[in-house]
Amino acid sequence: MRNNKTIFSLLSILSFLLVFSSMTLSAQEIDLLLKGGQVIDPKNKINAKMDVAIKDGKIYRVAANIPSNSAKKTVDVNGLYVTPGIIDMHAHVFQGNDLGSYIANGQTAVPADAFTFRAGVTTVVDAGSSGWRNFRKFKEQSIDRSQTRILALLNITGNGMYGRFEEQDKTDFNPEMTSYMITKLFPKYIVGIKAAHYWGDFTQVDRAIEAGKLANVPVMVDFGEHQPTNSIKSLFLEHMRPGDIFTHTFAYGPNDRETVADAKGTVKPFVFEAQKRGIIFDVGHGGGAFFWRQAIPSIQQGFKPNVISTDLHSDSMNGGMKDMANVMSKFLNIGLTLEEVIERSTVNPANVIKRPELGNLSVGSDADVAVFSVKKGDFGFTDVRRYTLKGTQKMDAELTIRAGKIVWDLNGVSGLAWDSPEALK
Repeated sequence: MRNNKTIFSLLSILSFLLVFSSMTLSAQEIDLLLKGGQVIDPKNKINAKMDVAIKDGKIYRVAANIPSNSAKKTVDVNGLYVTPGIIDMHAHVFQGNDLGSYIANGQTAVPADAFTFRAGVTTVVDAGSSGWRNFRKFKEQSIDRSQTRILALLNITGNGMYGRFEEQDKTDFNPEMTSYMITKLFPKYIVGIKAAHYWGDFTQVDRAIEAGKLANVPVMVDFGEHQPTNSIKSLFLEHMRPGDIFTHTFAYGPNDRETVADAKGTVKPFVFEAQKRGIIFDVGHGGGAFFWRQAIPSIQQGFKPNVISTDLHSDSMNGGMKDMANVMSKFLNIGLTLEEVIERSTVNPANVIKRPELGNLSVGSDADVAVFSVKKGDFGFTDVRRYTLKGTQKMDAELTIRAGKIVWDLNGVSGLAWDSPEALK
C-alpha cells in the first residue's frame, strides 16, 4: 500500500512538472522582445516608453512592461528610440554590369542590402531606374534577390535611366505600356511613375501623368534639367495632380524659376499653395540636389518637406548625402522634431505610395523595425556643395529588424557576451 502511495506521489509530481514545463514553454510565445525603448510610431500616435513584441515575423504587441519571461529572446533597448522600419522613397538599386548605362543595370546604382539596413531602412522605392522594357530584368536581378523590400516607380521612358539622351526620346514615352505593366503584370511591386532628366517642355511630365491616371498611381517629377528652363509654378498648378510628387525639393540652380525659394531664400507663395492642394514634396537629397541655402530658410518659414529620402546611388552616398540616417539627422538639426523626422520617413511615404500597411508598428503588420540612438555632441553635416552645417544631434541605426529577423546590429545589443555561459555551451 505504501509503495502504491509512493508511486502515486511520484506520478503526481511528474505530471505537475510536465504541466509546469508545458506552461513555461507556452508562456514564451514571443519570438523577440524589444524592451524599454522610447517607441515613436506616428501612424498610431505613440511616443512613449513601451515594449515591442514580435512573433512569426509580425508585430505581436506594443505595450508597457511586457514580461521578459514571455519571450524567447529579449533585447534591452533602454535609452534608444524604436520606430517602424524606415522607408526610403527615392533610391536607385537596379545595380548591374552594363557599362553603357549610367543607372539602369549600371554600376552607379547600388545593391540595396549593402546600404539599407545599416541606416534603419527596411523598404526602398527605386525611383525610375527601370522602364517598362527592362523592369522584368530589374525584378529578377535585384528585387527578387534582396532582403530589403524593394518597390519601384516605373520610368515613363521605356528603358528607364539608361542614358541622358535616351531620356529625351519622345517616341519612347508610352503611357499605355507603362500602365499595363503596373495594373496587369506587377501591381505588387510598382507603386508609381517617374519623369526625369528631360530637356524639353512639359511633354514628358504630361505623358507620365497620363500613365498615372490610367494606372491610378502617383507620378514623381525630377524637374531640374530643362532647356529652356520651365516654371515650377506652372508644373505645380497646371500639370501635377494632388498626390503627385516633386522630388529634389531643396535643389538650387542658376535660374530660380526651378526652386522653391528665390535667390534671397524666400519661399515662393505658390509653393505653400501647391503643398496645401496636395502636391507631395520629397527631399531626394542625391549627389547634387540638396542645398542648405534652400532647406534652412524654407523650414524657418514653415515650409517642411512631406517626405525625407536619399536619392541613394554610388555618387550620393560618397558625397554629402551618405545614408538615410545622416539625412534624417540633418533635418533634426535644422528645425524638425524627432517625431516629425520619423513621420516623414515612415507613415508619410507609405501613404504617398498607397501602401498603408507599411511604416507603422500596428499589431499584425510585418515586423520591420528600426532602433536608433540620438547622440549629443559636435557634428558636421555637408550639403552637395560640401558647405558645412554644425549640429548637436546625430542619429545612428543601432538595430534593424526586417520581417522579424535581426539584419543589422551596430553595437551588438542583441548578442551574447563572448565569454558568457550561454555562448560557451
